[in-house]
Amino acid sequence: MKENMHPQLHDVSVHCACGNEFMTRSTKKELRVEVCSNCHPFFTGKQRLMDTEGRVEKFNRKYGKKEAVEAPAAPAEEAAATTEA
Repeated sequence: MKENMHPQLHDVSVHCACGNEFMTRSTKKELRVEVCSNCHPFFTGKQRLMDTEGRVEKFNRKYGKKEAVEAPAAPAEEAAATTEA
């Protein structure tokens, strides 16, 4: 097998934006991440859903089911009554 083919692995400290810090191995010398297993919603069970602009409500207003407007049934009943007589 060829020598010096694989990259060198280093013991590095990973720094998360939440303040969590842990050790791992990587080809990079330093790792900084935004989300780790301590703050990720999948692992914590907390879901952070933010709809600050009201996009869901806007979609429901635009494409949601509209309530059927009831038309007056009297003309249809009158037409049926006149044809029976």
